[in-house]
Amino acid sequence: MAYVIRGKAYDESNLANAPATFKSTNVKDKDFTGHKFTIQVAPEDCTGCGVCVDICPAKNKSMPSRKAINMEAQLPLREQERENWDFFLNLPNPDRRALHLDRIRQQQWQEPLFEFSGACAGCGETPYIKLISQLFGDRSVVANATGCSSIYGGNLPTTPWTQNADGRGPAWSNSLFEDNAEFGFGFRLSIDKHTQFAAELLQKLGGTIGDNLVSAILNASQNSEADIWEQRERVAQVKEKLQGVDSPEAKQLLTLADYLVKKSVWIVGGDGWAYDIGFGGLDHVIASGRNVNILVMDTEVYSNTGGQSSKATPRAAVAKFAAGGKPSGKKDLGLIAMTYGNVYVASVAMGARDEHTLKAFLEAEAYDGPSLIIAYSHCIAHGINMTTAMSNQKALVESGRWLLYRYNPNLVQQGKNPLQLDSRSPKKPVGESMYQENRFKMLTKSKPGDAKELLAQAQEDVNTRYAMYEYLAARQLDS
Repeated sequence: MAYVIRGKAYDESNLANAPATFKSTNVKDKDFTGHKFTIQVAPEDCTGCGVCVDICPAKNKSMPSRKAINMEAQLPLREQERENWDFFLNLPNPDRRALHLDRIRQQQWQEPLFEFSGACAGCGETPYIKLISQLFGDRSVVANATGCSSIYGGNLPTTPWTQNADGRGPAWSNSLFEDNAEFGFGFRLSIDKHTQFAAELLQKLGGTIGDNLVSAILNASQNSEADIWEQRERVAQVKEKLQGVDSPEAKQLLTLADYLVKKSVWIVGGDGWAYDIGFGGLDHVIASGRNVNILVMDTEVYSNTGGQSSKATPRAAVAKFAAGGKPSGKKDLGLIAMTYGNVYVASVAMGARDEHTLKAFLEAEAYDGPSLIIAYSHCIAHGINMTTAMSNQKALVESGRWLLYRYNPNLVQQGKNPLQLDSRSPKKPVGESMYQENRFKMLTKSKPGDAKELLAQAQEDVNTRYAMYEYLAARQLDS
């Protein structure tokens, strides 16, 4: 799983007491010239899914079958690598303010605050959650719909959600299938009210705190890691100044001061929640115009409850309640959200283009309004080889079954089309990617005639949808 492999860049002096088998090399990234670099695996938490080996781009030139990372028997390595892992964890993390978070190679040096879940080996959902926890985890509040993500996310008394060395981490809670969007919306409303009250108290206490500090806090942009760090420093100064001040306002502000640091609200769930049971609530929340971030991990089926068909299930797929292949097409949740005009919408697939996924998450969180990310998440219920699942995602996009795009309403203010179609035109027939998955292939055995007809309709779905998005993305705005 993605979170058992971690990288760090650090000063060479930190290797003074390294175990004999601990591995490091010189950093090739010019931003960290002179530093050492290590990629370390957590041997006792690796599930052996093999995805990392499949997608690893670095090969041994003298032995092409070997890559930079390879699968080996765990037992002979466990004790040695356990010691290396413990040493690695105690190495300092790179300064987040110095990282270029829009570059995958540096972004992956961020500490994940979601780790070691009980999800299926090679799960397609967890990399997206890990990414949220790395980018925004130390100030995020997560509302999680019932489903796979609530089971592996809240498998109490343990939990994969964790905290950093400063004691900061995501605040997480699970709600039901039908009301998770409203649940997360409540987080936003309460945080906004607390922030408003804290700002009012701050202004009242300007004489004690100092007008310059008050002004700096209230006018802080808080758009980058450096901005957030500086705001935390200012808030720490406020707390220090208020110590020993015996007034009701001062005591109240001490309890609310942390709300002056921007909080990142995430509403998270699967397609069963977002497309079906919780769709009414989701629609209500995006229509509110409030600053919430919604992540839909689209497995195209009710995964956690046994593989029932959902409105996200594509035409021709076999699932429970669609044993003869789903006869209708897939609901276009992204297009529905775009019709509001003030909602940031992105469709991503990490296995197809990781940089695009990262860009969408950064843009969505920075957007001051509702944002919706629909993330393709391969699933064991698809009947695929989970080791090569990221390659399946790439084939999915190349065939046009999944589109990559970003709809950013802020572009309208610049006179630009808000829709950016980031997929190229399909270069493979849909059958080539569909029949890599048993959920489609099994229909060719049970009902070959129906399979042939549904395949033709699925190809027409792809052609029509791509042509429509291509037209919308090429549109010139009225001047």
